Amino acid sequence: MKGPGIFVTQFIGPHAPFNSLKGLAQWSRSLGYRALQLPTHFPEIFDLTLAASSQEYCEKVRGQLKEHDLEISELSTHLQGQCLAVHPAYDAQFDRFVPLVVRGNSAARTDWAQSQLLLAAKASARLGLKAHATFSGALAWPYLYPWPPRDEALTDLAFMTLAKRWRPVLDAFDAAGTDLCFELHPGEDLHDGTSFERFADLMDHHSRCAILYDPSHMLLQQMDYLAFIDLYHDRISAFHVKDAEFRPTGRQGVYGGFSDWRKRAGRFRSPGDGQIDFRAIFSRLAQYGYDGWAVLEWECCLKDAAQGAREGASFIRQNMIEISTQSFDNFAASSLSIGECQTCLGLKATGE
Repeated sequence: MKGPGIFVTQFIGPHAPFNSLKGLAQWSRSLGYRALQLPTHFPEIFDLTLAASSQEYCEKVRGQLKEHDLEISELSTHLQGQCLAVHPAYDAQFDRFVPLVVRGNSAARTDWAQSQLLLAAKASARLGLKAHATFSGALAWPYLYPWPPRDEALTDLAFMTLAKRWRPVLDAFDAAGTDLCFELHPGEDLHDGTSFERFADLMDHHSRCAILYDPSHMLLQQMDYLAFIDLYHDRISAFHVKDAEFRPTGRQGVYGGFSDWRKRAGRFRSPGDGQIDFRAIFSRLAQYGYDGWAVLEWECCLKDAAQGAREGASFIRQNMIEISTQSFDNFAASSLSIGECQTCLGLKATGE
């Protein structure tokens, strides 16, 4: 496992050091981070179109980060991936994230999102990245809770459409040599293991169809986030270190009752402040040989972002595990001959 990395989306702003790649790099390295997960919808930070077409630009970006002993963990197209599949109920909200020329035109928005994702595949190839972070988008999400009873044809069509839109993107990432990692997230059609499996089946278990593992979203759904690693470790190619807590009351539970984040039963917290057992997570990922990045994603309803970032690097570093190259009891180990093995098992006298 590599780390610590930091997802800089939540920190980008109009003032230095958060308004330029150089400033973000200096700030991140001063806190002890080794890599940046870069969003691709801030051209002033990272120009996706230019990166897809210019190796010179990609080398310039890598050089800027190398000056601060940093590299790129992954690029992110969370917003573009979301816009690849938008239910009409969310048109107004997600139109805010797309160019003016495609607003109010859902088909044009979908085409724009797909073109962005294809650019991200090319940019990832030029940068030599092994993983990419994104959202799946959602057509069926408003029908999650089956009341009134939903027709299965509705969800079948939603997932078939989702697969059709993602197929050329996954093929492009395959050509780039990069895993496309879906962050399983409420609000997306791919939000848990069951929905991911349904999608993967339709994609013929595409070799680049991967998972960004973020245990916070699993805790808030009351999933077993450790058993998830056991089930899907061969698909996990990216990892967000984000904490959460779930404290149901007599008034609310998983759905939150439309409360704001501070008042919800389920809340995001800075790493170490919530209920997630990160020691067990890091151990489980190490056990299965996860060799990607551990990336802080700061989203806390209480702690200030600056404090969360300061504490995040050391938190990740303290939990990372260096895999042992020998057994703890090797000092007492000895080799036995076949005859000695037979004697130990009581087989020599029987001639077996």
